[in-house]
Amino acid sequence: IKLSMAQSLIAFIRGTTDLDKLDAFNELEYLESRKVSYPIIFKKEIDSLEKMGVDCLKNLFISKKAHLIAPTHRVLDAASEAAKGKTKIGSTLKGIGPAYMDKTGRNGLRVGDTMESDFMKRYQTLVEKHKQVLCQYSFEYNMADFEKGWFDGIECIKRFKLVDSEYLLNDYLNSNKAILAEGAQGTMLDIDFGSYPYVTSSSTVCAGACTGLGIGPNKIGRVFGIFKAYCTRVGSGPFPTELDNPIGEKMREIGREYGSTTGRARRCGWLDLVALKYSIMINGVTELIMTKIDVLSDFDSLLLCTHYKVNDKDTTEIPFDIAAEIEPVYKEFKGWKRDISKITEIEELPGEIFKYIAFIENYLSVPITVISVGPDRKEIIFRK
Repeated sequence: IKLSMAQSLIAFIRGTTDLDKLDAFNELEYLESRKVSYPIIFKKEIDSLEKMGVDCLKNLFISKKAHLIAPTHRVLDAASEAAKGKTKIGSTLKGIGPAYMDKTGRNGLRVGDTMESDFMKRYQTLVEKHKQVLCQYSFEYNMADFEKGWFDGIECIKRFKLVDSEYLLNDYLNSNKAILAEGAQGTMLDIDFGSYPYVTSSSTVCAGACTGLGIGPNKIGRVFGIFKAYCTRVGSGPFPTELDNPIGEKMREIGREYGSTTGRARRCGWLDLVALKYSIMINGVTELIMTKIDVLSDFDSLLLCTHYKVNDKDTTEIPFDIAAEIEPVYKEFKGWKRDISKITEIEELPGEIFKYIAFIENYLSVPITVISVGPDRKEIIFRK
């Protein structure tokens, strides 16, 4: 569970929306079980929480099996992306891809390794391996700049209780405790089922919770599919409904569509129901949460992509060849042209929104049970 989402997540676990009355780290236990983790960023998150008086050590556990992103992973990431030129994939340059390469290549460093007496030897062995690879690139770097703060992050990690998370989580399940797993990236960035090669390095679909946490697929109950009322994408890659025009720029500014960690401007476009239905199928979504519908309140009309034209043929499936010429086919809806951010009851929403939502639900055959009408935690409407 991402630290920054702790209080938002607690509402689903406790069944309440009165979030301001809850102290996340005093009420619940949290597990830091990211598949790869960067110690510097982890320390910054902990420092910011402790400045607010949060006792992170009490209830936050860290999985021993989580892999560490080393400083040279970031160097490799930057060197590889620079070498691609115009064909770059839009990496965040945080070293995630190279860290996964070492993980699957059985060379990685894990959190549990930090407690071993020969940790520095293991670290130096990995660094030397990376330096040999870097000789292939014409890329200048200062190792001291990348290592700065990294070992402080390692010491921060060692302060916490390092656990065998697969046993801990299954013990919780056997004790009838609820577990909420939160993913950070969308289905179309999944390494297997996304728009390859413009993807991340891990499984971002629901099944990734099983492989990442060590729990059986039969343990999963409800699957919430969270989607925006329009589409966004950061970095390179296919985007059939992209609006590279003033309409897309307007969406970006109203929705404040900039990367949460990188600050990069997100590409914006109309909602793509083909991609959304595909995501629902891959994840086994049981109910949907629509966010940021308020961003569309200032548009005269709205478009929904219902199918594609690929090689002059209609299709409702994602093509294997992402380089194919994809022409989105739209259905138009009338906008509501009014502020909806203060609405608290579903019946108060404009009729145009009901038509928009009803069409989406009918197309997807999955109910939309939660709608957010603004950025504030209280600007949420629950549908029965």
